[in-house]
Amino acid sequence: MFETFDDCEPRVDGEKRTETRDAMDAVEFARKRLKFEPDERQIEVLRSSAKRGILNCTRQWGKSTVAAAKAVHRAFTQDKSLVLVASPTDRQSAELVRKAAEMVATLGNTPRGDGDNQTSLLFPNGSRIVGLPGMEATVRGFSAVSLLLIDEASRVDDAMYKALRPMLAVGDGDLWLMSTPNGKRGFFYECWAHDAADDWFRVSVPATECARISPEFLESERRAAGPVWFAQEFMGEFVDNGTESFERGLVEAAVDDSFEPLDL
Repeated sequence: MFETFDDCEPRVDGEKRTETRDAMDAVEFARKRLKFEPDERQIEVLRSSAKRGILNCTRQWGKSTVAAAKAVHRAFTQDKSLVLVASPTDRQSAELVRKAAEMVATLGNTPRGDGDNQTSLLFPNGSRIVGLPGMEATVRGFSAVSLLLIDEASRVDDAMYKALRPMLAVGDGDLWLMSTPNGKRGFFYECWAHDAADDWFRVSVPATECARISPEFLESERRAAGPVWFAQEFMGEFVDNGTESFERGLVEAAVDDSFEPLDL
């Protein structure tokens, strides 16, 4: 996917590196080395040490950009680390890896692939960022994953998600999901709404809290797309979007956990 990669230590403006790579703060790394200025909520994501994170944020907030910065920081600071990028399609995975490649270029290096995977980045320290295809049957085979990023997670099949999670086992890797909602279904919704595990770090940013999106644009989108679509795409709301046979709320209300099954 990419051409060449200088076999030298990453640098900034020719200056000699004075701090150890593993001690680099992710926010300062993004600002000084990647030339990316994160906003306050993006800073939370970069600085988080959570093993499990979910970004339920408006369109155009920068989910892919902050994820790419997190991926490059991990690969740069931890030798021989493997970062995997999954999404519903090859093109979407490649787009996030391309963002990472642009950031790598700001380090003074020319990105190249790892020689094995079409969508990939290889670092001088042996670390890799690999973009995965969008089918469960073709993603198996990776192990000891340090960081797994699932972009547009609400549109990734549950089977794909279940095939990816075991790859974190050996390396005790981190998992981050990024998406806008897509109805009240699937693992993204379940993790956000019903998974009570303490280690999930949840970040919700509606468009009304993103200074990069004007109120005028939001109002025009609300009128054009309608309230249900607008609530989902821009406000991070999990709504019944018409694809379910029954509303999720009705199904959940019908469940009685106190019922004892009959002995047959």
